[in-house]
Amino acid sequence: MMMSTALVKKYMCPLLGVSTLKTIRIGTRSLSWWPQRYTAEADAAIRRIRATGAVIRSQSPVVRHVNDDSGVWREMWQKQVQLGIIPYYMFVERDTGTKRYFEVPLAEALDIYNGAYQQMSGLGRTVRGPSMSCSPGKVIVEDVAEINDEKVFVLKFTQSRNPEWTNKTFLAEFDERASWIDDLTPAFGEEAFFFEPELMGMYGS
Repeated sequence: MMMSTALVKKYMCPLLGVSTLKTIRIGTRSLSWWPQRYTAEADAAIRRIRATGAVIRSQSPVVRHVNDDSGVWREMWQKQVQLGIIPYYMFVERDTGTKRYFEVPLAEALDIYNGAYQQMSGLGRTVRGPSMSCSPGKVIVEDVAEINDEKVFVLKFTQSRNPEWTNKTFLAEFDERASWIDDLTPAFGEEAFFFEPELMGMYGS
């Protein structure tokens, strides 16, 4: 949505003639930092977009020193629901060079998510997370549980490189410092997560 309206039209109009195409998804931060792209004021920009029939879903990262607090997330999701926006994902910061200052460990991110989610009404409980968009796919931290006297992360694919992995759960040893899937070790002494051999084959290794 940083393109000119003419360019947006150039790319979108041909898609509208594709009979098998059911949905067009546009990912943009513009509603947050450039509502003037649509109109002069943020709430009005949201109303204007929704008036076209478009559905607005929100996803946001959990970031240390910015929003690492359940109350902040609860307030944001409640406001989004009031504006007709569907809370969609809380996601975890990717493993980039600047991550260390901003990272929130998975266990803490789960606590923040649960603390906010528990205070939401049903309309706001459309949100999922904490989510990692990583090499195998999109993985959610579902829970921390104790199984056979071992504390574990319960993880689940919501999207995956192999569609057969989608919606499958798997377990990792609990590590309060882990902040990304690469920091995790399979639970109960397993040598690898169930998807890793196939994933390595996809990468030719």
